[in-house]
Formats: sequence, C-alpha cells, structure tokens
Amino acid sequence: MEPSTENAMVDVPPGRVTLSDRRTRKSWQVELAPYRLAACPVTQGRYAEATGLRPAAASGDRLPVECVSWLDAVACCNALSRQEGYAPAYRLDAGEPGRAEAVVWDTSADGYRLPTEAEWEHACRAGTEGARYGQLDDIAWHRANAQDGIHDVGGKDPNAWGLHDMLGNVWEWCWDVYDAEVYGTYRVLRGGGWFDEPWSCRASVRRRSHPTFRIDDVGFRVARTAR
Repeated sequence: MEPSTENAMVDVPPGRVTLSDRRTRKSWQVELAPYRLAACPVTQGRYAEATGLRPAAASGDRLPVECVSWLDAVACCNALSRQEGYAPAYRLDAGEPGRAEAVVWDTSADGYRLPTEAEWEHACRAGTEGARYGQLDDIAWHRANAQDGIHDVGGKDPNAWGLHDMLGNVWEWCWDVYDAEVYGTYRVLRGGGWFDEPWSCRASVRRRSHPTFRIDDVGFRVARTAR
C-alpha cells in the first residue's frame, strides 16, 4: 500500500443495516445516508502529526495508533479537521474536561469524526451478509497469525469497497453509547484486534469500554459526513 493511501477516504453508499446485541438478544435497523470513511485506521504517524503525541506501546509510523481512549480519538478528529481546514465536528465543554458527556457532535460540521456503529458495520460488510467479508487470514490480523503484535495498516486484503483492516489489528472506537441504562457512558468498540480469537473478528461483534480506557489493541478510524 502506498503511504498516501493510508489517509485516503472512501465514499460509502447509502443503505440499511441491522444491528444486534448478543447480550440483550435485541436487533434494530438503521437507515444510512452516504458518508466517507477512512480506508485504514489512523496511523501513529498521522496521529503524531495532528496531536504532537505518540501514545502507542509499539512504534512505527504506519502502525495503527493504539493506547488511545475514546476521548483521545475525539480530540484527534478535531485536530485533523483544523489541520486540513474543516470545521471540527465536536464541541467540548471546557468546564468538564475529560468527560464524555461534555462532547457534543455538531452534525452540520464537515470535519472528521468517529463513525457511528451502524456506519461502521455497513462499511465493514460492504454488501456482504456473512460474518466476514473474506477468509479471515486474508483480511485480518488476529491471535493465530499476528505474532503477538499489531501490523502496518493495509497489509491484508480490503473489502469490496476498498476498506482495509475493518476486522482484526485494532478494535475501533465508534461514536455510540453502548447501553446507557446498564453501562452509562461506555462507548462501542468494533472489529476485533490482533490479540483476539477468530470469534471476535466478525462484522456483528460489539464490545464496550469506558471513554477514558486505553489499551494496546484499541485504535480508531475517521469518518466525514458527505456534503
């Protein structure tokens, strides 16, 4: 993969996706307008350029950034927007720093943001209906093939829409609250990571964590609302 492709944005067509939760056994449908999604997770090099920080446990400009919280990802989205001349998608209440409740999504802004989990799953599936968009070893780094660590983005086959690493390598933060009644401000994670068994590397699997949580198999990719 050419370095310039790492930061490319893919036009995702509109559609409908059915989300489901294994714990509650509930499912629901979401209609989606067109949007744009990064071809790869945000790399360490891009994160450092935007924020001046290098939080990752492993080092390499083309590795996906990890050890970033949901709040870190939101801040990076705004930094990337300012860097490239877009209106930041998030407003942060200065009186409540470090709290997810203080983050407000300005849906009229044209800047970078986290995908919703419906956008994430729709893009991951890329028109397919199975658990994965290809053979697992061809498309994902997971526990059986990752040699105990993350890998450069774009090293596995993309899906039909040109999106790499949607499964495996690092889990990806989404905008959504997982279940406010049970888990409060915990946010959704999708995609599975390099340390996960194959079961977790499926298009429908949902995970959750606190918006301040950081670990070495969690990163993110950026989206933009189509205008």
